[in-house]
Amino acid sequence: MSNDPWIVVGALVVTTFLIKGAGSLVMGDRELPGWFPRFVEYLTPALLAVLVVTQLVGSAGAHGMTFDARLAGFAGALVAWRLKAPVPLVVLVAAVVTALVRALS
Repeated sequence: MSNDPWIVVGALVVTTFLIKGAGSLVMGDRELPGWFPRFVEYLTPALLAVLVVTQLVGSAGAHGMTFDARLAGFAGALVAWRLKAPVPLVVLVAAVVTALVRALS
């Protein structure tokens, strides 16, 4: 088995620790500006949305979008989530809907 994935994981761990520590080193005892916590609060869901959308409709090619069973699974999960289903059930609904759409197409 190749060690390449573990090298990547190790590099990510080291990078994460360096980034976390850099904030303390740069800022010291100073307080963050008042706008920064609000910025981070809004940035997190926006980045998550970008990751989800690119995984749902992103294509392997350089341009274009792909609509497939993953999008149907996401829609099923969204409906289950809006109906206040517990998270394990939301994941199960997404998996079942995705599998059904793939089986029928």
